[in-house]
Amino acid sequence: MKKKSKIDHYSDKEALDFHNSGKSGKIEIISSKPLTTKRDLSLAYSPGVAAPVKAISKNPDAAYEYTSKGNLVAVISNGSAILGLGDLGALASKPVMEGKAVLFKRFADIDAIDIEINNKNINEIIQCVQSIGDSFGGINLEDIAAPDCFIIEQKLKEVLNIPIFHDDQHGTAVITTAALINALDISKKKINDVKIVVNGAGASAIACVNLFKSIGAKNNNVVMLDRKGVIYKGRDNIDQFKSAHAVETKLRTLKEVIKGADIFLGLSAKDTVTQDMIKSMAKNPIIFACANPDPEIKPELIDEVRSDAIVATGRSDYPNQVNNLIGFPYIFRGALDVRAKEINEEMKVAAAHAIASLAKEDVPDEVVAAMGGERPHYGKEYIIPSTFDPRLISVIPVAVAQAAIKSGVARKEIKDFEVYQDQLKQRLDPSVSIMQGINSQIKKTQKRVIFAEGEDENTLKAAIAFKSSKLGIPILVAKKERAKERLHEIGLDENYELEITNSTDKTKREKYTQFLYNRCKREGLLERDCDRLVRNDRVIWGACMIACGDADAMVTGNTRRYSETLDKIRSVADTRPGEILFGLNMMVSKGRTVFIADTTVHEFPNAEQLAGIAISSARVVKLFGFDPKIAFLSHSTFGIPKTRKTKHIRDAVEILQDKSVDFKFDGEMQPDVALNEKYKELYPFSEIVGDANVLIMPAIHSAAISIKLMKTLGGAKIIGPFLVGLNLPIEIAPLRSTTNDILNLASVAAYSSIVIDYKKD
Repeated sequence: MKKKSKIDHYSDKEALDFHNSGKSGKIEIISSKPLTTKRDLSLAYSPGVAAPVKAISKNPDAAYEYTSKGNLVAVISNGSAILGLGDLGALASKPVMEGKAVLFKRFADIDAIDIEINNKNINEIIQCVQSIGDSFGGINLEDIAAPDCFIIEQKLKEVLNIPIFHDDQHGTAVITTAALINALDISKKKINDVKIVVNGAGASAIACVNLFKSIGAKNNNVVMLDRKGVIYKGRDNIDQFKSAHAVETKLRTLKEVIKGADIFLGLSAKDTVTQDMIKSMAKNPIIFACANPDPEIKPELIDEVRSDAIVATGRSDYPNQVNNLIGFPYIFRGALDVRAKEINEEMKVAAAHAIASLAKEDVPDEVVAAMGGERPHYGKEYIIPSTFDPRLISVIPVAVAQAAIKSGVARKEIKDFEVYQDQLKQRLDPSVSIMQGINSQIKKTQKRVIFAEGEDENTLKAAIAFKSSKLGIPILVAKKERAKERLHEIGLDENYELEITNSTDKTKREKYTQFLYNRCKREGLLERDCDRLVRNDRVIWGACMIACGDADAMVTGNTRRYSETLDKIRSVADTRPGEILFGLNMMVSKGRTVFIADTTVHEFPNAEQLAGIAISSARVVKLFGFDPKIAFLSHSTFGIPKTRKTKHIRDAVEILQDKSVDFKFDGEMQPDVALNEKYKELYPFSEIVGDANVLIMPAIHSAAISIKLMKTLGGAKIIGPFLVGLNLPIEIAPLRSTTNDILNLASVAAYSSIVIDYKKD
């Protein structure tokens, strides 16, 4: 089996295992309605389904009301141009199309289903899509080779009255145009004056040129090249799509046409542009080298010869990434929400201007947190918003929807766009942005993070992902030979470079033994007892590494029960002064984020402990970018029913009232009262009812049971538990955590080592 290179994040085997774990593939269909009783089934199918059937037969637009059509996109390919892999066939394109469907859901809460058409005949593909088109709110064409993609898209637009969008063309065009708008603004140039050179004449290049011309570029000022050179008037053997952009010129090569050019757009191949070519361009050149994975010329080579250039690429490791993810999910979101008949030029231009305008705005604090703690500023190295900017969902769809209404292709009006914006914000899973921000922050510091169960498969995979994603430096606590065996088992070279540590290191062993003995000698432990613990327990070894300054953070657990691991850690670490030790879980369900405490430490916390947990929870929740609204939960609400089991909860509320804390709180209350807005009118005196985002549980059993029920039966996404209050940056993964769970906790541990001054404590 072919081994992946060091820069990849995974082996082929791990990628295959990912697609084959649990349910095969990446998507599934779930019911949006309850189907638990005979009555439910009667309403969902026979005889109840007859009512919407009749309604739709009388009025086809009723399908938007009674079916999923209005939020459903078909992702369609024939596999003739799969990514950079070429024509591998329709079935081979299915993993990519499923991936596209996942992106629609992740970034815009759009349901998408992939359809692979095993056919190269243009007319038959058109007929196939036309026949099924009414089932969907929109069609996303993907990975279809040019020029077939142009013909298929154009004909489908003529025969279907739903949005048809070939993302390889228009997604790239929208983002590139947005970048161009801002680059022109920064360089003080005007679109109708500039000379533009486009190297590449495929689907995306032609779509870019079309959109450039839509915003004002002059036909004679745009020169395109394909593999054979300049596309000029009179050239033989060029199709109608290329010939539409042919110009009168005697120039034939890239070297000739780039001289004096204001703008270079590359959608071709790596290393096709030289430094001499860059030198020959006009003052303040705009260079978009977007070939993937390697650009036409690397930005560092441009910097060597031009300090005045504005540069963008298709890569995430350089500033100004031209990435379709900034466009297609949100363009479809706006189009679907107004039931647009098509995605026209006006809607694409509106999307480009919305993206460009977003980059010019001051970046608010919550976006800074989501983007990793850096506040980007509009300028040469920030002309396009980040892919993970959470404002994209509330800005681009609005602009697209407004353009659709104004241009007459919308079938549904949006009466209040402020309300619409709020609805858009609530569609996404905020935890993704949170983890993206944490990861962006820790990438800058490259903390040394211990993965204590280094021989465990999921822990090992998490360590590899941590390194490959450049989040920091992983250190495995493992036997070297066993770690090599594990690497081989997961499809990697057994000599894959990972730092491994264990108690065979005599110098460290002696140091950690002495540290532990000095700490525990008055608790009955002899020096030989401490030596045995250091030698035989990976958790003790890892915790001592951090305590002695040989590492920065640790993630452990996964192979033993949480309480056992915590006991081991507490023999090395203490609770931070002024803090209380407890577990805090982040739960995301149906777009809502709620934090739950205490899930791991205190069996029956008293009033003082509950108050302390609330104070510390508020501090942590603020670090994640949320405004804490804390509810103390109980089986009673504001004293009814009143029992002795709820007194400590009411006392905790009174303790916080006396402390004059800087966050909102209330209790005691039942969970539905804390989370459901319908109870606001019953308890108008409370600011927490219906709005809580932090739930303080009355005991550990209620917290742990709630979390596990929500995860297992409710489908909630759980991140954590975060171990709050320890004086070392250590996180404990619950027994049998997934690779992703462990990876997230490793990132949180590294992040804690940055934002908390442990030495001060």
